[in-house]
Amino acid sequence: MIRRATAIASLVFFAAGCGADSEGTGSATPPPFGGVPPASPGAPVADPSMPGVPDDDGAPPATTAPGAPASETPSSGLPLGGMPSEQTPPSGTSAPSTSPLPRSTPEAEGLSSAGVLNLVNALDGGVGEIHSVMLLRHGKVVAEGWWAPYAAEDVHVLYSVTKSFNSTAVGFAVEEGLLSVDDLITSHFPDLTPANPDPELAAMRVRDLLTMSTGHEVDSIDAMRQRSDGQWTRSFLESNVPRAPGTYFLYNSGAAYMLGALVQRVTGMTVDEYLAPRLFAPLGIAGEIWGQSAERVNLADGGLSVRTEDLAKFGQLYLQGGMWNGQRVLSEQWATDATARQVSTGNDDGNWNFGYGYQFWRSRVGYRADGSLGQFGFVLPEQDIVLAITSGTTDTDGVMNRVWENLLPAVLGDAQPENPAALAALRERLAGLALPVPSGEMTSALANDVSGRRYATAQNSRGIQGVTLDFSGAEPRLTLEDADGTHAIAIGMGSWVRQRTTFYKRINELFDTPEQGLAATGAWSAPDTFVARLCFDETPYTLTASFRFQGEQVRVNMGYNVRWGAATEPEISGVR
Repeated sequence: MIRRATAIASLVFFAAGCGADSEGTGSATPPPFGGVPPASPGAPVADPSMPGVPDDDGAPPATTAPGAPASETPSSGLPLGGMPSEQTPPSGTSAPSTSPLPRSTPEAEGLSSAGVLNLVNALDGGVGEIHSVMLLRHGKVVAEGWWAPYAAEDVHVLYSVTKSFNSTAVGFAVEEGLLSVDDLITSHFPDLTPANPDPELAAMRVRDLLTMSTGHEVDSIDAMRQRSDGQWTRSFLESNVPRAPGTYFLYNSGAAYMLGALVQRVTGMTVDEYLAPRLFAPLGIAGEIWGQSAERVNLADGGLSVRTEDLAKFGQLYLQGGMWNGQRVLSEQWATDATARQVSTGNDDGNWNFGYGYQFWRSRVGYRADGSLGQFGFVLPEQDIVLAITSGTTDTDGVMNRVWENLLPAVLGDAQPENPAALAALRERLAGLALPVPSGEMTSALANDVSGRRYATAQNSRGIQGVTLDFSGAEPRLTLEDADGTHAIAIGMGSWVRQRTTFYKRINELFDTPEQGLAATGAWSAPDTFVARLCFDETPYTLTASFRFQGEQVRVNMGYNVRWGAATEPEISGVR
Protein backbone atom coordinates (compact mmCIF):
# COMPACT_ATOMS: atom_id res chain seq x y z
CA MET A 1 0.00 0.00 0.00
CA ILE A 2 1.36 3.42 -0.89
CA ARG A 3 0.90 5.78 1.98
CA ARG A 4 -0.34 9.18 0.90
CA ALA A 5 2.07 10.91 3.26
CA THR A 6 5.10 9.48 1.47
CA ALA A 7 3.58 9.53 -2.01
CA ILE A 8 3.36 13.33 -2.07
CA ALA A 9 6.96 13.97 -2.95
CA SER A 10 7.04 17.72 -2.72
CA LEU A 11 5.28 18.26 0.59
CA VAL A 12 8.25 20.10 2.09
CA PHE A 13 8.35 23.51 3.69
CA PHE A 14 11.58 25.22 2.71
CA ALA A 15 12.92 27.42 5.46
CA ALA A 16 14.59 29.74 2.99
CA GLY A 17 11.26 31.33 2.28
CA CYS A 18 10.37 31.98 5.88
CA GLY A 19 11.51 35.57 6.11
CA ALA A 20 8.20 36.71 4.64
CA ASP A 21 4.90 35.02 4.11
CA SER A 22 4.52 32.73 1.11
CA GLU A 23 2.92 35.42 -1.03
CA GLY A 24 6.10 37.50 -0.86
CA THR A 25 4.29 40.51 0.54
CA GLY A 26 6.99 41.26 3.07
CA SER A 27 4.60 40.93 6.00
CA ALA A 28 5.75 39.34 9.22
CA THR A 29 6.37 35.61 9.17
CA PRO A 30 3.20 33.79 10.26
CA PRO A 31 3.47 32.11 13.63
CA PRO A 32 4.43 28.42 13.83
CA PHE A 33 1.86 25.78 13.12
CA GLY A 34 -0.14 25.75 16.31
CA GLY A 35 1.28 29.18 17.12
CA VAL A 36 -0.42 32.32 18.32
CA PRO A 37 -2.61 34.21 15.87
CA PRO A 38 -2.88 37.96 16.46
CA ALA A 39 -4.94 38.85 19.49
CA SER A 40 -8.29 40.43 18.86
CA PRO A 41 -9.21 43.68 20.62
CA GLY A 42 -10.05 43.00 24.23
CA ALA A 43 -8.39 39.57 24.25
CA PRO A 44 -6.73 38.58 27.53
CA VAL A 45 -2.97 38.45 27.80
CA ALA A 46 -2.99 34.69 27.36
CA ASP A 47 -4.54 34.82 23.87
CA PRO A 48 -7.52 32.44 23.83
CA SER A 49 -7.23 31.87 20.09
CA MET A 50 -4.69 29.07 20.60
CA PRO A 51 -2.91 27.05 23.29
CA GLY A 52 -2.16 29.72 25.89
CA VAL A 53 1.29 30.95 26.65
CA PRO A 54 1.52 32.60 30.08
CA ASP A 55 3.49 35.80 29.87
CA ASP A 56 7.09 35.63 30.94
CA ASP A 57 6.64 37.45 34.21
CA GLY A 58 3.71 35.44 35.45
CA ALA A 59 4.58 31.90 34.37
CA PRO A 60 4.49 29.46 37.28
CA PRO A 61 7.37 27.10 38.00
CA ALA A 62 7.24 23.61 36.53
CA THR A 63 6.58 20.55 38.61
CA THR A 64 8.84 17.53 38.49
CA ALA A 65 7.23 14.71 36.55
CA PRO A 66 7.46 11.05 37.51
CA GLY A 67 9.77 9.46 34.96
CA ALA A 68 8.97 6.76 32.46
CA PRO A 69 12.48 5.70 31.47
CA ALA A 70 13.15 2.50 29.60
CA SER A 71 16.90 2.25 29.23
CA GLU A 72 19.85 4.52 28.73
CA THR A 73 20.52 3.21 25.23
CA PRO A 74 22.66 5.80 23.42
CA SER A 75 21.76 7.33 20.08
CA SER A 76 22.09 5.11 17.04
CA GLY A 77 23.95 7.96 15.39
CA LEU A 78 21.76 7.72 12.29
CA PRO A 79 21.38 10.92 10.31
CA LEU A 80 18.17 12.92 10.50
CA GLY A 81 17.39 12.01 6.91
CA GLY A 82 18.42 8.35 7.30
CA MET A 83 16.72 5.57 5.39
CA PRO A 84 14.07 3.62 7.30
CA SER A 85 15.57 0.75 9.22
CA GLU A 86 13.92 -2.59 9.75
CA GLN A 87 12.09 -2.39 13.06
CA THR A 88 10.06 -5.08 14.76
CA PRO A 89 6.71 -3.49 15.65
CA PRO A 90 5.37 -3.96 19.15
CA SER A 91 3.14 -6.95 19.80
CA GLY A 92 -0.43 -6.57 18.65
CA THR A 93 0.30 -4.39 15.63
CA SER A 94 0.63 -6.98 12.87
CA ALA A 95 -3.04 -7.11 11.84
CA PRO A 96 -4.40 -3.68 10.91
CA SER A 97 -7.95 -2.89 11.95
CA THR A 98 -9.60 -1.47 8.85
CA SER A 99 -13.15 -1.41 10.19
CA PRO A 100 -14.70 1.90 11.26
CA LEU A 101 -15.68 2.60 14.83
CA PRO A 102 -18.95 1.01 15.91
CA ARG A 103 -22.06 3.20 15.74
CA SER A 104 -24.83 3.56 18.32
CA THR A 105 -27.41 6.07 19.51
CA PRO A 106 -26.99 8.61 22.30
CA GLU A 107 -29.66 7.06 24.52
CA ALA A 108 -28.22 3.56 24.14
CA GLU A 109 -24.94 4.91 25.52
CA GLY A 110 -26.45 7.01 28.29
CA LEU A 111 -26.59 10.39 26.55
CA SER A 112 -29.48 12.65 25.68
CA SER A 113 -30.12 13.16 21.95
CA ALA A 114 -31.65 16.52 22.81
CA GLY A 115 -28.56 17.43 24.81
CA VAL A 116 -26.24 16.43 21.96
CA LEU A 117 -28.39 18.52 19.63
CA ASN A 118 -27.87 21.48 21.96
CA LEU A 119 -24.12 20.97 21.63
CA VAL A 120 -24.28 20.88 17.83
CA ASN A 121 -26.48 23.99 17.76
CA ALA A 122 -24.09 25.81 20.08
CA LEU A 123 -21.11 24.95 17.89
CA ASP A 124 -22.91 25.97 14.72
CA GLY A 125 -23.24 29.62 15.61
CA GLY A 126 -21.11 32.36 17.08
CA VAL A 127 -17.69 30.71 17.28
CA GLY A 128 -16.53 30.87 13.69
CA GLU A 129 -16.51 27.89 11.34
CA ILE A 130 -16.78 24.36 12.69
CA HIS A 131 -15.94 21.77 10.06
CA SER A 132 -16.66 18.46 11.73
CA VAL A 133 -17.73 16.89 14.98
CA MET A 134 -17.68 13.27 16.13
CA LEU A 135 -18.84 12.19 19.59
CA LEU A 136 -18.00 8.80 21.13
CA ARG A 137 -19.43 7.24 24.29
CA HIS A 138 -18.27 3.83 25.51
CA GLY A 139 -16.19 3.57 22.34
CA LYS A 140 -19.13 3.99 19.97
CA VAL A 141 -19.95 6.89 17.67
CA VAL A 142 -23.26 8.38 18.78
CA ALA A 143 -23.17 11.59 16.70
CA GLU A 144 -21.14 12.72 13.71
CA GLY A 145 -21.46 15.54 11.25
CA TRP A 146 -19.53 17.54 8.67
CA TRP A 147 -20.30 21.08 7.58
CA ALA A 148 -20.54 20.85 3.78
CA PRO A 149 -18.40 20.97 1.74
CA TYR A 150 -16.29 19.14 4.35
CA ALA A 151 -16.92 15.40 4.29
CA ALA A 152 -16.10 12.26 6.24
CA GLU A 153 -13.46 11.15 3.73
CA ASP A 154 -11.48 14.41 3.97
CA VAL A 155 -8.28 14.67 5.94
CA HIS A 156 -8.02 17.93 7.85
CA VAL A 157 -4.96 19.85 9.01
CA LEU A 158 -4.54 19.31 12.76
CA TYR A 159 -1.86 21.87 13.57
CA SER A 160 -0.70 21.33 17.16
CA VAL A 161 -2.81 18.22 17.67
CA THR A 162 0.18 16.79 15.75
CA LYS A 163 2.21 17.22 18.92
CA SER A 164 0.15 14.57 20.70
CA PHE A 165 0.66 12.07 17.86
CA ASN A 166 4.38 12.81 17.98
CA SER A 167 4.41 12.31 21.75
CA THR A 168 3.03 8.86 21.06
CA ALA A 169 6.02 8.15 18.81
CA VAL A 170 8.31 9.14 21.68
CA GLY A 171 6.36 6.75 23.90
CA PHE A 172 6.96 3.87 21.50
CA ALA A 173 10.66 4.71 21.34
CA VAL A 174 10.85 4.72 25.15
CA GLU A 175 9.03 1.39 25.32
CA GLU A 176 11.43 -0.13 22.78
CA GLY A 177 14.46 1.03 24.75
CA LEU A 178 15.67 3.50 22.13
CA LEU A 179 15.67 6.46 24.50
CA SER A 180 14.60 7.62 27.94
CA VAL A 181 12.76 10.74 29.01
CA ASP A 182 15.75 11.43 31.23
CA ASP A 183 18.24 11.39 28.34
CA LEU A 184 20.10 14.61 27.67
CA ILE A 185 19.09 16.03 24.30
CA THR A 186 22.67 16.70 23.29
CA SER A 187 23.59 13.03 23.81
CA HIS A 188 21.57 12.13 20.73
CA PHE A 189 22.96 14.93 18.53
CA PRO A 190 26.71 15.06 19.19
CA ASP A 191 27.40 15.95 15.57
CA LEU A 192 25.03 18.93 15.58
CA THR A 193 25.70 20.31 19.07
CA PRO A 194 28.18 23.21 19.34
CA ALA A 195 31.50 22.52 21.01
CA ASN A 196 30.46 24.80 23.86
CA PRO A 197 26.66 24.72 24.02
CA ASP A 198 24.64 26.96 26.27
CA PRO A 199 24.95 25.41 29.78
CA GLU A 200 21.20 25.22 30.25
CA LEU A 201 20.71 23.60 26.85
CA ALA A 202 23.39 21.07 27.75
CA ALA A 203 21.29 20.17 30.81
CA MET A 204 18.04 19.81 28.84
CA ARG A 205 16.35 16.41 28.95
CA VAL A 206 13.79 14.75 26.72
CA ARG A 207 11.13 15.30 29.39
CA ASP A 208 11.79 19.05 29.20
CA LEU A 209 10.88 19.00 25.52
CA LEU A 210 7.79 16.90 26.24
CA THR A 211 6.52 19.25 28.94
CA MET A 212 7.36 22.54 27.21
CA SER A 213 9.70 23.42 30.06
CA THR A 214 12.92 23.84 28.10
CA GLY A 215 13.90 27.10 29.77
CA HIS A 216 13.39 29.21 26.65
CA GLU A 217 11.64 32.55 27.07
CA VAL A 218 10.68 32.77 23.38
CA ASP A 219 9.39 29.95 21.18
CA SER A 220 12.43 28.62 19.35
CA ILE A 221 10.51 27.71 16.17
CA ASP A 222 10.74 31.20 14.67
CA ALA A 223 14.55 31.21 14.62
CA MET A 224 14.53 27.65 13.30
CA ARG A 225 12.22 28.53 10.41
CA GLN A 226 14.21 31.63 9.52
CA ARG A 227 17.48 29.74 9.21
CA SER A 228 18.60 30.03 5.60
CA ASP A 229 20.39 26.67 5.45
CA GLY A 230 17.31 24.74 6.60
CA GLN A 231 19.11 23.16 9.55
CA TRP A 232 16.38 23.54 12.13
CA THR A 233 17.79 20.98 14.55
CA ARG A 234 21.17 22.70 14.62
CA SER A 235 19.39 26.01 15.19
CA PHE A 236 17.69 24.66 18.31
CA LEU A 237 20.92 23.20 19.66
CA GLU A 238 22.67 26.54 19.13
CA SER A 239 19.96 28.53 20.90
CA ASN A 240 20.33 30.53 24.08
CA VAL A 241 18.36 29.13 27.03
CA PRO A 242 17.93 31.77 29.75
CA ARG A 243 16.33 29.57 32.42
CA ALA A 244 17.06 26.18 33.90
CA PRO A 245 15.18 23.43 32.05
CA GLY A 246 12.30 21.97 34.02
CA THR A 247 11.59 25.19 35.93
CA TYR A 248 9.56 27.30 33.50
CA PHE A 249 6.65 26.49 31.18
CA LEU A 250 6.58 28.20 27.80
CA TYR A 251 4.63 26.83 24.85
CA ASN A 252 7.44 25.99 22.46
CA SER A 253 6.75 24.49 19.04
CA GLY A 254 10.49 24.25 18.45
CA ALA A 255 10.68 21.77 21.33
CA ALA A 256 7.99 19.66 19.68
CA TYR A 257 9.88 19.68 16.39
CA MET A 258 13.00 18.51 18.23
CA LEU A 259 11.08 15.51 19.55
CA GLY A 260 10.34 14.53 15.96
CA ALA A 261 14.01 14.96 15.05
CA LEU A 262 14.92 12.85 18.07
CA VAL A 263 12.59 10.01 17.05
CA GLN A 264 14.07 10.10 13.56
CA ARG A 265 17.59 10.08 14.96
CA VAL A 266 17.10 7.00 17.17
CA THR A 267 14.93 5.00 14.74
CA GLY A 268 16.28 5.94 11.33
CA MET A 269 12.70 6.62 10.22
CA THR A 270 10.56 9.69 9.96
CA VAL A 271 7.90 9.86 12.65
CA ASP A 272 5.26 9.02 10.03
CA GLU A 273 7.15 5.90 8.95
CA TYR A 274 7.81 4.89 12.54
CA LEU A 275 4.17 5.24 13.56
CA ALA A 276 2.86 3.38 10.50
CA PRO A 277 3.01 -0.17 11.94
CA ARG A 278 2.77 0.86 15.59
CA LEU A 279 -0.15 3.31 15.63
CA PHE A 280 -1.69 3.92 12.23
CA ALA A 281 -2.09 0.29 11.10
CA PRO A 282 -3.63 -1.05 14.33
CA LEU A 283 -6.14 1.83 14.43
CA GLY A 284 -6.91 1.60 10.72
CA ILE A 285 -5.56 5.07 9.93
CA ALA A 286 -4.42 5.55 6.34
CA GLY A 287 -3.94 8.35 3.85
CA GLU A 288 -2.51 10.79 6.36
CA ILE A 289 -0.44 13.75 5.18
CA TRP A 290 2.56 14.81 7.26
CA GLY A 291 4.67 17.73 6.10
CA GLN A 292 8.43 17.84 6.34
CA SER A 293 11.04 20.48 6.94
CA ALA A 294 13.92 21.18 4.59
CA GLU A 295 16.02 18.67 6.53
CA ARG A 296 13.36 16.02 5.80
CA VAL A 297 12.05 15.73 9.35
CA ASN A 298 8.30 15.44 9.82
CA LEU A 299 6.89 18.66 11.25
CA ALA A 300 6.14 17.25 14.66
CA ASP A 301 5.00 20.66 15.86
CA GLY A 302 1.97 20.85 13.57
CA GLY A 303 2.24 19.20 10.16
CA LEU A 304 -0.18 16.24 10.34
CA SER A 305 -3.53 15.87 8.56
CA VAL A 306 -5.92 12.96 9.26
CA ARG A 307 -9.65 12.32 9.06
CA THR A 308 -12.03 13.19 11.87
CA GLU A 309 -12.65 9.54 12.66
CA ASP A 310 -8.90 8.95 12.84
CA LEU A 311 -8.62 11.71 15.42
CA ALA A 312 -11.48 10.15 17.38
CA LYS A 313 -9.75 6.75 17.28
CA PHE A 314 -6.57 8.34 18.61
CA GLY A 315 -8.47 9.79 21.56
CA GLN A 316 -10.17 6.46 22.19
CA LEU A 317 -6.82 4.68 22.28
CA TYR A 318 -5.68 6.95 25.09
CA LEU A 319 -9.02 6.66 26.88
CA GLN A 320 -8.53 2.88 26.86
CA GLY A 321 -5.04 3.21 28.32
CA GLY A 322 -3.30 2.13 25.12
CA MET A 323 -5.52 -0.88 24.36
CA TRP A 324 -7.18 -1.42 20.96
CA ASN A 325 -9.46 -4.29 19.99
CA GLY A 326 -8.33 -6.19 23.06
CA GLN A 327 -4.62 -5.87 22.26
CA ARG A 328 -1.94 -3.72 23.81
CA VAL A 329 -0.85 -1.07 21.28
CA LEU A 330 0.67 1.61 23.51
CA SER A 331 2.22 1.30 26.94
CA GLU A 332 -0.33 1.96 29.69
CA GLN A 333 2.38 3.81 31.59
CA TRP A 334 2.94 6.16 28.65
CA ALA A 335 -0.79 6.73 28.15
CA THR A 336 -1.03 7.66 31.83
CA ASP A 337 2.08 9.83 32.04
CA ALA A 338 1.51 11.65 28.75
CA THR A 339 -1.98 12.80 29.75
CA ALA A 340 -1.25 13.54 33.42
CA ARG A 341 -0.51 17.03 34.73
CA GLN A 342 3.27 17.15 34.52
CA VAL A 343 3.69 20.94 34.80
CA SER A 344 1.56 23.88 35.87
CA THR A 345 0.40 26.34 33.20
CA GLY A 346 -1.59 28.78 35.32
CA ASN A 347 -4.18 29.17 38.02
CA ASP A 348 -6.91 26.79 36.78
CA ASP A 349 -9.06 29.72 35.69
CA GLY A 350 -8.85 29.40 31.91
CA ASN A 351 -8.96 26.70 29.27
CA TRP A 352 -5.16 26.62 28.99
CA ASN A 353 -4.45 26.88 32.70
CA PHE A 354 -5.15 23.34 33.91
CA GLY A 355 -1.67 22.01 33.32
CA TYR A 356 0.30 20.24 30.62
CA GLY A 357 1.46 16.65 30.15
CA TYR A 358 3.66 15.14 27.47
CA GLN A 359 2.33 17.22 24.55
CA PHE A 360 -1.25 16.98 25.84
CA TRP A 361 -3.22 19.74 27.56
CA ARG A 362 -5.17 19.12 30.74
CA SER A 363 -8.74 20.40 30.50
CA ARG A 364 -11.51 21.53 32.78
CA VAL A 365 -12.62 17.92 32.46
CA GLY A 366 -10.11 15.31 31.34
CA TYR A 367 -7.44 16.23 28.80
CA ARG A 368 -7.12 17.09 25.13
CA ALA A 369 -5.00 17.28 22.03
CA ASP A 370 -5.27 20.92 20.95
CA GLY A 371 -4.45 22.61 17.65
CA SER A 372 -4.61 26.17 16.37
CA LEU A 373 -7.76 27.37 14.59
CA GLY A 374 -9.97 24.92 16.46
CA GLN A 375 -8.67 21.36 16.09
CA PHE A 376 -9.51 19.29 19.17
CA GLY A 377 -9.42 15.76 20.50
CA PHE A 378 -11.17 15.90 23.88
CA VAL A 379 -10.92 12.88 26.19
CA LEU A 380 -13.16 12.70 29.28
CA PRO A 381 -12.18 9.51 31.13
CA GLU A 382 -14.73 9.78 33.94
CA GLN A 383 -17.55 10.19 31.43
CA ASP A 384 -16.05 7.64 28.99
CA ILE A 385 -16.34 10.22 26.21
CA VAL A 386 -14.18 11.24 23.25
CA LEU A 387 -15.07 14.30 21.18
CA ALA A 388 -13.22 15.17 17.96
CA ILE A 389 -13.69 18.59 16.37
CA THR A 390 -12.07 20.26 13.35
CA SER A 391 -12.58 23.93 12.61
CA GLY A 392 -11.47 27.15 11.00
CA THR A 393 -11.86 29.65 13.84
CA THR A 394 -9.80 31.93 16.04
CA ASP A 395 -12.37 31.69 18.87
CA THR A 396 -11.11 28.37 20.19
CA ASP A 397 -11.77 29.51 23.73
CA GLY A 398 -15.41 29.96 22.75
CA VAL A 399 -15.50 26.49 21.19
CA MET A 400 -14.24 24.89 24.40
CA ASN A 401 -16.64 26.86 26.58
CA ARG A 402 -19.57 25.69 24.47
CA VAL A 403 -18.37 22.11 24.75
CA TRP A 404 -18.28 22.27 28.54
CA GLU A 405 -21.59 24.12 28.76
CA ASN A 406 -23.47 21.66 26.56
CA LEU A 407 -21.72 18.30 26.56
CA LEU A 408 -21.67 17.56 30.27
CA PRO A 409 -25.42 18.20 30.75
CA ALA A 410 -26.10 15.68 27.96
CA VAL A 411 -24.57 12.87 30.04
CA LEU A 412 -27.39 10.90 31.71
CA GLY A 413 -25.45 7.92 33.01
CA ASP A 414 -26.63 4.43 32.10
CA ALA A 415 -28.47 3.45 28.94
CA GLN A 416 -31.78 5.25 28.51
CA PRO A 417 -34.99 4.40 26.67
CA GLU A 418 -34.74 5.44 23.04
CA ASN A 419 -36.22 8.83 22.16
CA PRO A 420 -37.11 8.51 18.45
CA ALA A 421 -38.27 12.09 18.02
CA ALA A 422 -35.17 13.62 19.62
CA LEU A 423 -32.89 11.23 17.75
CA ALA A 424 -34.57 12.08 14.44
CA ALA A 425 -34.15 15.79 15.13
CA LEU A 426 -30.47 15.29 15.95
CA ARG A 427 -29.81 13.24 12.84
CA GLU A 428 -31.63 15.71 10.62
CA ARG A 429 -29.56 18.55 12.04
CA LEU A 430 -26.30 16.66 11.57
CA ALA A 431 -27.19 15.71 8.01
CA GLY A 432 -27.97 19.33 7.10
CA LEU A 433 -24.82 21.00 8.42
CA ALA A 434 -23.22 23.31 5.87
CA LEU A 435 -21.06 26.38 5.56
CA PRO A 436 -22.95 29.33 4.05
CA VAL A 437 -22.86 29.83 0.30
CA PRO A 438 -22.78 33.34 -1.22
CA SER A 439 -26.19 34.95 -1.46
CA GLY A 440 -27.36 36.40 -4.75
CA GLU A 441 -28.70 35.55 -8.19
CA MET A 442 -27.86 32.61 -10.44
CA THR A 443 -27.15 34.86 -13.43
CA SER A 444 -26.81 38.48 -14.53
CA ALA A 445 -27.33 40.53 -17.67
CA LEU A 446 -23.55 40.92 -17.77
CA ALA A 447 -22.86 37.20 -17.83
CA ASN A 448 -22.87 36.80 -21.62
CA ASP A 449 -20.70 39.87 -22.16
CA VAL A 450 -17.92 38.82 -19.76
CA SER A 451 -18.16 35.05 -20.29
CA GLY A 452 -14.97 33.52 -21.66
CA ARG A 453 -13.13 36.85 -21.79
CA ARG A 454 -9.61 36.82 -20.38
CA TYR A 455 -8.62 39.70 -18.11
CA ALA A 456 -4.88 40.35 -17.88
CA THR A 457 -4.10 41.51 -14.36
CA ALA A 458 -1.65 44.09 -13.13
CA GLN A 459 1.21 42.90 -10.92
CA ASN A 460 -0.18 41.83 -7.56
CA SER A 461 0.83 40.21 -4.29
CA ARG A 462 -1.17 37.07 -5.10
CA GLY A 463 0.85 36.49 -8.28
CA ILE A 464 -2.25 36.16 -10.46
CA GLN A 465 -1.54 36.98 -14.10
CA GLY A 466 -4.92 36.38 -15.73
CA VAL A 467 -8.58 35.75 -14.84
CA THR A 468 -11.34 34.21 -16.96
CA LEU A 469 -14.94 33.44 -15.99
CA ASP A 470 -16.95 31.22 -18.33
CA PHE A 471 -20.71 31.16 -17.78
CA SER A 472 -21.61 29.17 -20.89
CA GLY A 473 -21.95 25.78 -19.21
CA ALA A 474 -24.21 24.34 -16.55
CA GLU A 475 -21.57 25.29 -13.99
CA PRO A 476 -19.48 28.47 -14.26
CA ARG A 477 -15.77 27.90 -14.62
CA LEU A 478 -13.17 30.20 -13.10
CA THR A 479 -9.71 30.03 -14.65
CA LEU A 480 -6.83 31.60 -12.76
CA GLU A 481 -3.33 31.94 -14.18
CA ASP A 482 -0.27 32.34 -11.98
CA ALA A 483 3.36 31.29 -11.84
CA ASP A 484 2.30 27.72 -11.02
CA GLY A 485 0.22 27.34 -14.17
CA THR A 486 -3.38 27.61 -15.31
CA HIS A 487 -6.06 26.42 -12.90
CA ALA A 488 -9.64 25.76 -14.00
CA ILE A 489 -12.15 25.63 -11.13
CA ALA A 490 -15.76 24.50 -11.50
CA ILE A 491 -18.18 26.60 -9.42
CA GLY A 492 -21.54 25.44 -8.14
CA MET A 493 -24.35 27.98 -8.17
CA GLY A 494 -26.00 27.76 -4.77
CA SER A 495 -24.17 24.51 -4.02
CA TRP A 496 -20.62 23.26 -3.59
CA VAL A 497 -18.67 21.48 -6.33
CA ARG A 498 -15.89 19.29 -4.95
CA GLN A 499 -12.76 18.75 -7.04
CA ARG A 500 -8.98 18.57 -6.97
CA THR A 501 -6.87 21.59 -7.89
CA THR A 502 -3.31 22.76 -8.41
CA PHE A 503 -4.28 26.27 -7.30
CA TYR A 504 -2.52 27.08 -4.05
CA LYS A 505 -4.27 28.84 -1.20
CA ARG A 506 -1.05 30.72 -0.29
CA ILE A 507 -1.48 30.67 3.46
CA ASN A 508 1.93 29.07 3.76
CA GLU A 509 3.90 26.64 1.62
CA LEU A 510 3.58 23.74 4.03
CA PHE A 511 0.18 22.44 2.99
CA ASP A 512 0.26 23.58 -0.62
CA THR A 513 0.56 20.02 -1.88
CA PRO A 514 0.92 19.48 -5.64
CA GLU A 515 -2.80 18.74 -5.77
CA GLN A 516 -5.31 19.45 -3.04
CA GLY A 517 -8.98 19.26 -2.24
CA LEU A 518 -11.14 22.22 -3.24
CA ALA A 519 -14.85 22.92 -3.19
CA ALA A 520 -16.29 25.98 -4.93
CA THR A 521 -19.60 27.82 -4.96
CA GLY A 522 -20.71 31.22 -6.24
CA ALA A 523 -23.46 33.71 -7.02
CA TRP A 524 -24.02 37.16 -8.53
CA SER A 525 -24.15 39.39 -5.47
CA ALA A 526 -24.98 42.39 -7.66
CA PRO A 527 -25.63 42.85 -11.42
CA ASP A 528 -21.95 43.70 -11.97
CA THR A 529 -20.34 41.50 -9.29
CA PHE A 530 -19.77 37.75 -9.18
CA VAL A 531 -18.62 36.16 -5.90
CA ALA A 532 -16.81 32.81 -5.74
CA ARG A 533 -16.06 30.99 -2.52
CA LEU A 534 -13.17 28.49 -2.69
CA CYS A 535 -12.95 26.11 0.26
CA PHE A 536 -9.69 24.19 0.60
CA ASP A 537 -11.48 21.34 2.30
CA GLU A 538 -8.41 19.56 3.72
CA THR A 539 -7.53 22.68 5.68
CA PRO A 540 -9.30 25.35 7.79
CA TYR A 541 -9.15 27.88 4.96
CA THR A 542 -11.73 29.37 2.59
CA LEU A 543 -10.89 32.06 0.06
CA THR A 544 -13.71 34.37 -1.06
CA ALA A 545 -13.12 36.29 -4.29
CA SER A 546 -15.38 38.97 -5.74
CA PHE A 547 -15.13 40.02 -9.40
CA ARG A 548 -16.63 43.44 -10.18
CA PHE A 549 -16.92 44.13 -13.90
CA GLN A 550 -16.73 47.74 -15.12
CA GLY A 551 -16.59 48.09 -18.91
CA GLU A 552 -13.30 46.59 -20.08
CA GLN A 553 -12.01 46.18 -16.53
CA VAL A 554 -12.47 43.81 -13.61
CA ARG A 555 -11.60 44.48 -10.00
CA VAL A 556 -10.85 41.43 -7.90
CA ASN A 557 -10.94 41.41 -4.09
CA MET A 558 -9.94 38.36 -2.08
CA GLY A 559 -10.21 37.52 1.60
CA TYR A 560 -9.85 34.49 3.87
CA ASN A 561 -12.11 33.16 6.61
CA VAL A 562 -9.11 32.87 8.96
CA ARG A 563 -5.51 33.81 8.39
CA TRP A 564 -2.46 34.87 10.38
CA GLY A 565 -1.84 38.46 9.44
CA ALA A 566 -4.11 40.42 7.11
CA ALA A 567 -7.23 38.48 6.13
CA THR A 568 -7.66 40.37 2.86
CA GLU A 569 -5.46 40.85 -0.18
CA PRO A 570 -4.89 44.20 -1.90
CA GLU A 571 -7.32 44.72 -4.76
CA ILE A 572 -6.29 43.26 -8.12
CA SER A 573 -7.22 45.05 -11.34
CA GLY A 574 -7.49 43.47 -14.76
CA VAL A 575 -8.16 44.56 -18.35
CA ARG A 576 -9.59 42.37 -21.06
